[in-house]
Amino acid sequence: MQLSEIPVCGLDLFTNNESHFWMDNLMNLLQRFPVLEYPHRQDFFMLIFIDDAEGEISIDNQKIRLDNAKVVAIKPRCISSIDMNRKAKGKIICFTEEFFSLRYNNNILDQFSFLHDTSKLFVRLSDEEKDKWMYLLEIFFKEFSLHRRESVKVLRSYLNILLFDLERLYHPFGFVVNTSPKQQKIKEFEKLIDKDFKLKKMPAAYADLLNVTPNYLNKICKEVTNNTAGDLIRKRIIIEAQRLIHFTNYSINEIADQLGFENASYFVTFFKRQTSKTPEQFRRLSNQ
Repeated sequence: MQLSEIPVCGLDLFTNNESHFWMDNLMNLLQRFPVLEYPHRQDFFMLIFIDDAEGEISIDNQKIRLDNAKVVAIKPRCISSIDMNRKAKGKIICFTEEFFSLRYNNNILDQFSFLHDTSKLFVRLSDEEKDKWMYLLEIFFKEFSLHRRESVKVLRSYLNILLFDLERLYHPFGFVVNTSPKQQKIKEFEKLIDKDFKLKKMPAAYADLLNVTPNYLNKICKEVTNNTAGDLIRKRIIIEAQRLIHFTNYSINEIADQLGFENASYFVTFFKRQTSKTPEQFRRLSNQ
């Protein structure tokens, strides 16, 4: 379904208070929250534990078949939609970045690579892992339902345990910890790109914000990611362009304008250089 406007959902979709955390059972999820069935963005992280379900989840044009023993991660700003049967079994967990940063000085979420990697969207669980998750989630959900004064701290601890377990499944040969100053600087750079890529398209603008020289920024980007600083900016622009091309009926002119390009011709040239396809070709192929 092509939409002219893509809604952006916050956690107030599920709860009336200003909570940074919410969880529930999957049964009748779409009947209770029908907006999830259609393409939308969200400003929070979502983990969906599938015990037994039918249907599929679409994330930025990648489709994940729902069966059983999977954990699907939907990151903020992705465009997603959920097609799930009424009697689906499992749990949904939603939380904001602030849920952790309210406690930790440094954002602990940065160490969980599966929350930032856009290439792998789910982890399949073994029977043993599935049983462990079902047990932990039942305790988790019971604590969430109690609404005690200290529950937020307990919920954050339970979620931390689940995230560490997911990271181990994601990297079975060793936990990847990004703690070096260069890696932290790249994380800051990527966050700034995410916030400002429509207005700032040159590495020098970000280098100023990061208090480093453009040459140094480019050097550490190559060391840490094997991409130049310019590559990282261009990749983020292309991700957003592909989302808008596939999920909206905006014209190419309108998309170029939304992404901060001076004219559509420059945008088309930029898009083709990065993807080997024109925007119109990409739209045609992605809608087949």
